[in-house]
Amino acid sequence: MTRPAVTIHEGAGLDGAWGETSAVGRVMVVGGGTMGAGIVHALLTAGADVVLVENDVAAASSALDRLWNSLQRRPDSGASPSEELLRRLRVHVGIPSEGAPDLVIEAVPEQVELKLSVLRAIDASCDGAFVATNTSSLSVDVLADALSDPARLVGMHFFNPVPPSRLIEVVVGARSGDEAIEAVKRWVALLGKEHIQVTDSPGLSTSRLGVAIALEAMRMVEEGVASVHDIDRGMVLGYRFPVGPLELTDRVGLDVRLAIAEHLEVELGPRFRPPAILRRLVAEGALGRKTGRGFYTWGPEGRQ
Repeated sequence: MTRPAVTIHEGAGLDGAWGETSAVGRVMVVGGGTMGAGIVHALLTAGADVVLVENDVAAASSALDRLWNSLQRRPDSGASPSEELLRRLRVHVGIPSEGAPDLVIEAVPEQVELKLSVLRAIDASCDGAFVATNTSSLSVDVLADALSDPARLVGMHFFNPVPPSRLIEVVVGARSGDEAIEAVKRWVALLGKEHIQVTDSPGLSTSRLGVAIALEAMRMVEEGVASVHDIDRGMVLGYRFPVGPLELTDRVGLDVRLAIAEHLEVELGPRFRPPAILRRLVAEGALGRKTGRGFYTWGPEGRQ
């Protein structure tokens, strides 16, 4: 099914009539990559009005394609048509200074300087809104320096793929305010998900454990302990993982996993040193599902 045309707005304000404002509230999501598009999908399905922000028209158009593809994969039972959901979406180039979102979710790639730059722009344009950073490993306390009021910032770690995932990790920094923490928890509930609360620390809770398992699985491949397929099947059948650690690495992105491992190695020591196979595959451009090759080969229908 062809994606309906969606206007991509530019300028300071939120152009276009929203109609009646959703009773659920309005959320701005900055960054429309895999995670950002998934977050927008979950918010629209929950009944929120959503502003999706990208840095140029081409990136915004790509984000819309990702969102539309995600919406087409959802169960249809009792759900609003995808076209209807898009009526509560506004897509904007640059962060608009008007529109008064209840919450702003930063969902750009896991790079400290990039996130700091985006958070400064959010701070300048969205005065008073609570802010959540979708980080899986970076310090909320470091990122809070970008805001004039650090109490507004809380970590909100979503899991990929966002729409069916049940968990959101709420990450509390040393300066995160009680109001912001409770607001984020309310949004987790509105999304129909559950949260765990963790203190700001390298790798948080889930990323630290998930990366440790994935890195060890890669070392096992290097050492010839078992095949990629059998290592993954062992964890699925023996430990009830929904997918194995190597397939999950392909889904997350090998480049993303490498960046997190390098960060954790600096923070926590050599047990998180990236294996040679991970560095080699990233250098070859084999980044997983998004490039069609990682530990597995991927096609339009999924893993091959």
